[in-house]
Order: sequence, then structure tokens, then C-alpha cells
Amino acid sequence: MQKKIVGIDLGTTNSVIAVMEGAQPKVVQNNEGFRTTPSVVAYTSYGDTLVGQLAKRQNVLNPENTFYSVKRFIGSKFSEIADEIQKVSYKVKGDEADKIKLYSPLLDRYFSPEEISSLVLKKLIDDTSKYLKEKISEAVITVPAYFNDSQRLATKDAGAISGLNVLRIINEPTAAALAYGLNKKKNEVVLIFDLGGGTFDVSILEVGDEVFEVLSTSGDTHLGGDDFDQAITKYILEDFYKNENIDLSKESQALQRIIEASEKAKIELSSLQSTEVSLPFICIDPVAKTPKNISIRLDRTKFEELIAPLLKKCEEPVRKALKDSNVSKNGIDEVILVGGSTRVPAVRKLLGELLSKPLNETVNPDEVVALGAAIQAGIVAGEITDLILLDVTPLSLGVETQGGLMTPVIPRNTSIPVKQSETFSTGADYQESVEVHILQGERPLAKDNKSLGVFKLDGIPSAMKGVPKILVTFQLDVDGLLSVSAREDKSGVEQSITIEGSSALNREEVNKIVEDAKKNSYKDKSKKSLVNITYEMDNFLQKFSKILARDLSKKLLFTLNAFIKLFKAMYTKNNLEIIRKKALSSLFFFVSVASNTELNLFCTKN
Repeated sequence: MQKKIVGIDLGTTNSVIAVMEGAQPKVVQNNEGFRTTPSVVAYTSYGDTLVGQLAKRQNVLNPENTFYSVKRFIGSKFSEIADEIQKVSYKVKGDEADKIKLYSPLLDRYFSPEEISSLVLKKLIDDTSKYLKEKISEAVITVPAYFNDSQRLATKDAGAISGLNVLRIINEPTAAALAYGLNKKKNEVVLIFDLGGGTFDVSILEVGDEVFEVLSTSGDTHLGGDDFDQAITKYILEDFYKNENIDLSKESQALQRIIEASEKAKIELSSLQSTEVSLPFICIDPVAKTPKNISIRLDRTKFEELIAPLLKKCEEPVRKALKDSNVSKNGIDEVILVGGSTRVPAVRKLLGELLSKPLNETVNPDEVVALGAAIQAGIVAGEITDLILLDVTPLSLGVETQGGLMTPVIPRNTSIPVKQSETFSTGADYQESVEVHILQGERPLAKDNKSLGVFKLDGIPSAMKGVPKILVTFQLDVDGLLSVSAREDKSGVEQSITIEGSSALNREEVNKIVEDAKKNSYKDKSKKSLVNITYEMDNFLQKFSKILARDLSKKLLFTLNAFIKLFKAMYTKNNLEIIRKKALSSLFFFVSVASNTELNLFCTKN
């Protein structure tokens, strides 16, 4: 009997597990009888480890030992998460290697985000093993489409810690499209709008009878329902401080009560016009020694006002996904809502106005990603043989080349898995080694992109620059993990690197890369032009001076050398206008002087 492979949606707020039963995916209930499991882990004074609903229930009484929203930390460095630390009631610290550690005072122990996530995975696996009456050891796990290499590797590590062999990492919007389109017989272009607890993705796919092709993807790994909760929490804290002059943000139990009340208010305002936030005995007045209460009436209009900046951040990824896919909003057949936060009426209203199209509500936004992961698991296991999935990479990958430019090897939104190569050469005469600097991003200059790694290729045969041929190959696997190799053609020397998670993009950078590229497009174009002009002119002058040195007088050689020094000095200053005016005028002067006498002699001889 073939082993079952499960599909898991490891979410920020809740997680879901599903499995193929016959030709259809099915969500498996946990031991408590729920179809979703809170992504929460707690350590108690009795020495128990609680996971899921049990952990969430005791959060208010045990806030410093209850870990939630850990997905926001997984695969990141401590220096990247300053804003996130303020949003949780437990202590988050960094070690000497800048790795994130979550501290439990009861145990006096530090945990990595992967360890906490592994406990959520283990509960899902154990409960499903009981349901299927067989041990589960293999899985497909979903991640946000904009998760970087580090976050994907960390997710696989969490699976390994839990005892799972993670066979495939699949993007959440892609999984949702698989679930939506499993039994579709006609070709459709669908937009997946995935707003979960902590991440936001937009993907446009073409789905049909046998092929699921991702056309484009965009998103924000720092936006989700937790941020909506935080907007309400901030409002309540500020209102209480204004009225009582007491700051509750430093009181862990009070803060946790407010966070939970904020989540409850958000949920209620998805169906009601107003709700009451009532928290009796929230604290004791330090002066009067009397109990203080919170009682705030919050209506939907005020809620939408509080989350307006967050809603605004949802717009640009939608527009970018449409542009990158070359699909107009009229070309979208269906808009699929994924993630619990899409239940917020303001989100639906925004999306309807952006796309001028009714929204498809035929799928369960909490379960559809896990169902799609189960379908992908069925494909991997060979249970489903008539589907082909073509996913894409969200950002361009390339190398740094002469003049500090970023030269893409794999452009963004290229279907994966993919293997692509480009041929490069040396930038100096008799160069015997080259440094291959691997980059990810959309900016023309290398320094404006994210460095993923560097390796050196030695043993290049001594030759004039431009003669050696170095083949650089990028290979991106189905999980979005990258390896790069470089091979010199004549000698056959080769070197390679597999990009490790510690050097991947941080969460805040990846969200803004495309936006920064757009904002700085004019400036980048000017800088790139400067680099190209100076590099080509420098090559010309060096080559020209070697030939002229045999024939021209000392006077003209001095003029030429002076021009080269002037040109290089202006290049260092990065002033395109000075180069355009002064350098060209100097060149014309040199040519005019030389052409009177000795340049004619030079031309005759050559």
C-alpha cells in the first residue's frame, strides 16, 4: 500500500492539513473536532506543552510563555524584526549570530521559530495519523509566494524537526488555484487574492483541464489580519492612556486581553455594523488602588478608518500582478478570495472597485490552500497524473558585472523549475580569477539589490580581457531554492554555490524592491547610462592609447593621458552632465590636434 502524502497550510494564525481521498482532497479535523488548528504553542507551570486551541485558550493567563504569529519570524534575522517584537506579548531576543530566539521564562529556555512551528506541524501530523490509521512522514507545505530563500528553507527545517520529509514547498496562491481549478474543464484566467493572518499575496494563473500556469505574482510579506488587529489594539491603548493616563502596552496580561478583544471585534465587524469592546478589571490604578475597565463602542466606519493605510497597501500588488501578467482586469475570469482576512467587508469592497468584477466566493478561504497542497501531494505521490503545475519566481536573479551593474540571468516571473545560463568574461587583462556576486532584485545597479552570496572562480587561463569565456548557470528548483555554478570554457575549471538561508532577502526589503525600482527608475537609468558610457569610453581610450603610443609624439601622448585622467576623475564623481560637456569637449580637442599632423601619419601606417 502506497504511503499517504499530506498537504499542509502552515499559517500565521491558523494551520490546516488535508489529504487526497479518492479523487478529491479532504480537510482532516484535529483531535478537538476543528478543521483549523491555531498556530499557537504554550508551556505551562505544570510542565505541559500545549498546541493549538488549548494553547490559545490560556494565552491571557500565560502570555509570556505562549507563542503565536511565529510565522512572521521564521527564516528572518533578529535585526530585521524590530517592529514585530512590539506586537507580541512574549520576549523575542537575538543571539550573537543575529538569529531569532523566543524566550520562555517558565522553562528559562530559548526556542527558535522553527522549533515552535515544528510543534504545530507535529500536532497536525499526529492527529492525521490517528485519522488515517497510518504513520504520516511525508508532506507538501505551503508558503507565501513572496517568501524568500531563507524563509522557505526555515519552513523545511521546521518540517524536519517535526519528523517530516518535506517533499515540496508550494506557493499559497498557487495551491489555492489548484483547489479551485481541479475539476474545471475550460481554460480560465484567475486572480488569487490571498490575505491571511500575516502575509499577503496576489497571483494570476491560467487554469484549465490539465495545466495550471502562474503568469505573475506579487505581494507583501508584512501585511495581514494581525495588522488589522494591531490597528484596533493601538486605538484602544491610546484611548485608555488618554482617559486614564495609564500605559497598558507594557503590561503583558492586559495587552494580551486587548489583542484578543481586538481580534474578536474585527471578526464581529465583518457581519455587524458595530460592536462593544468590554474588558472589566483590565488593571489597578497605581494611585487610587481601584480597578479600571475598558468599554469602547467601535463601529465599522471607525474600523475602516483605522485600517485605511493597510487597505491602501493592498492596491499596488494587484496592479503589479496585472501588469506583469500582461492581463487587463477585463481579462480576469474569476477573482478567488483566500485567507480569513478577505472576510473583512472593506477588503472585498476595495477589490471589487479595483477590478470592477464580482468576487468568487465558492471556496472556503480558510481551507482552500491546504486542499491545494493535498492536490500537489497527490501529484507528487502519483495519485494524480493529469495535472501540470507551472509556478514562477517573484524576483529577478542575476550577477554583478563590470561597472557595478546587475545583469539578470533569470528574470522575475519566470516559470520554475528553471535552469538558465549566460556567458561572461574577464574585465581586466591577464585576470586569473573572477568573483561571482549573486544578486536578487529589480534595480539596474548591483548595490541597490540584495546580495545572496559570493564565490570565486580561480585558475582562469591568462589572457587579454574579454577573451576567456565563463559560463554562469543559475538553477532554481520547484521549491524556489537557488544554486549557481560558473565554468571557464578553455580550462574547464568550475565552482558552484547553493544559496543558504542566512543570506536571503529580509522581509521588509522584499516587499519594497519592485516599488523602489519604480520610484528610482529615472535615477537608475541615468546611473546605468553613466556606467555604460564610462566603461565603453575607458575601453576605447585604453585600446587606442596602446596603439598610438607607438606613433604619436610625447606632446600628444601627454594630452591623451591627461584626458584619460580627467575622464576617470569625473567618472568617480558620478556626474553625468560634467562628463557630457567637459569630457567630450576634451576628446574633440585631442582629435582635432592629432588630426592636423600625426593622426594622418598614424592612419597611413595602420
